[in-house]
Amino acid sequence: MKEPMNVYFVSLGCDKNLVDSEMMLGILKKRGYQLTDDENLADVIVVNTCGFIRDAQEESVETLLTMAELKASGRCRVLVAAGCLAQRFQEDVLKEIPEIDAVIGTASWQKIADTIDHVLAGQRQACFDDLSLMPVSKADRVMSVCSYSSYLKIAEGCNKRCTYCIIPFLRGPFRSYPVEYLLDQARKLAAGGTKELILVAQETTVYGIDLEGRKMLPELLTALCRIEGIEWIRLLYCYPEEITEELIEVMAREPKICHYLDMPIQHCNDRILKLMGRKTNKEELKGVIARLRKAMPDVALRTTLIAGFPGETEEEHEELLAFIREIRFDRLGVFTYSREEGTKAADMPDQVPEDVKVARQARLMEAQQEIAFAQAEEMTGRLLPVLVDGRLPESGIYVGRTYRDAPDVDGYVYLDADGELISGDIVNVRITDSNAYDLIGDVEYEFTE
Repeated sequence: MKEPMNVYFVSLGCDKNLVDSEMMLGILKKRGYQLTDDENLADVIVVNTCGFIRDAQEESVETLLTMAELKASGRCRVLVAAGCLAQRFQEDVLKEIPEIDAVIGTASWQKIADTIDHVLAGQRQACFDDLSLMPVSKADRVMSVCSYSSYLKIAEGCNKRCTYCIIPFLRGPFRSYPVEYLLDQARKLAAGGTKELILVAQETTVYGIDLEGRKMLPELLTALCRIEGIEWIRLLYCYPEEITEELIEVMAREPKICHYLDMPIQHCNDRILKLMGRKTNKEELKGVIARLRKAMPDVALRTTLIAGFPGETEEEHEELLAFIREIRFDRLGVFTYSREEGTKAADMPDQVPEDVKVARQARLMEAQQEIAFAQAEEMTGRLLPVLVDGRLPESGIYVGRTYRDAPDVDGYVYLDADGELISGDIVNVRITDSNAYDLIGDVEYEFTE
């Protein structure tokens, strides 16, 4: 019997891309491929690329070039480029990196095994399905990071036309996965040990609008809360203008839903927001934030901003700086504007010089740093549930996250425990101190709060 071929996977970019990678891993495993975490042992290498902004594109190209060198000198027989960069630069990828045997678009990942089979039969492949199609697979997803914290992608694509964003051209129009499909996926994740379910899409708040002509996120959340084994449900990528009173009410009512909301606003100045193609203004932003905080006083709000959008004046930058200090977001990230070919913003006049963009980004982050450090100090004395992420072997200290912290983008809690903890455990921790963005605490096994 022929030995199974080894597949090595590299997943770049966002968590939505990670879900696609894990679905592809499941398809390949079902087809009989063997997964390896050592690229030197790989017969097949798949790079799921990101093409969102320039930095991500450069990382994707560098990774592909590294894997191309490995293919030229090692045992690798098939090199595949999948995902957003492959979708965006279809012909260039094959032309510029001849070692690549196949490119797969964002709506075609379900054909990964067939594509590799064709390459092994001697056919170079370019697989790009219509971006209005919904890729699905019956194969069980293979978790590549950890089993206790999992992303659930509830929709694909985007109908917004933000003037700076290339995503609709890479991922297609917004289309929601059916409720039953998502519940089945969530049940399988829970059976595999998932305790934290993180809902993602290009925009989660309009889930279902294409299915039944209405926003169905509240009822999806309610159904997910009934799945045994799921203890935390976290929401990412919620556009502020789409946050309804029904959604806020469900978040406040259901104990499994973390009082945490990722709500990218990008800016606060009305003129800049209009130039960005955003569907909100400063007063509306203040209004939705006030309603969230009234319903959930302990809610942790994360946002992202763009520094140096075309035409942004120094006064408008100062307005954004003042807004940050007034609102006091719990979590905040800032990107410098990336001029992406094919977007409306790329052709706008008054492009901001790179050094000005970087300086504005730094000022915004300095203001947020002061807020975040102060908020971390204010957590001292509180008793919080913490999901254990692991243990630092050199010190024996455990690392975890509170409901206020999404994986990879937010802070951590460093905790001492009398007994042994397992990754995925949720324990009660008394916060004793803080260190910059992170918290320090002790596990409490008995408490009266």
